[in-house]
Amino acid sequence: MAHFAEIIDGVVQRVIVAEQDFIDSIPGQWVQTSYNTYAGQHPEGRPLRKNYAGAGYVYDSVRDAFYAPQPYSSWALDEETCQWQPPVPYPADGARYTWSEEATSWVVAS
Repeated sequence: MAHFAEIIDGVVQRVIVAEQDFIDSIPGQWVQTSYNTYAGQHPEGRPLRKNYAGAGYVYDSVRDAFYAPQPYSSWALDEETCQWQPPVPYPADGARYTWSEEATSWVVAS
């Protein structure tokens, strides 16, 4: 059994667990995904399509990668990991922060 994402117009509709024979017998575009893959890494060294697919994720057939929808317009997609990166790194001072798109910076969480 493996995980497969149903893709319509480049967007993941759902992810199911199935055998390849079943996937081959149903209509539509289905692309295999691995729940062990995150940011292009896999614990056994076998990353598959950069990230595990989720409903609403983008499937980029050129990159052959899954990634989440862009969370903020100021964030950029890291080409290596297919993870969204803020224009300012998350502070490393131990405090909790949330992103302010208006200020394009991290603000202390209340």
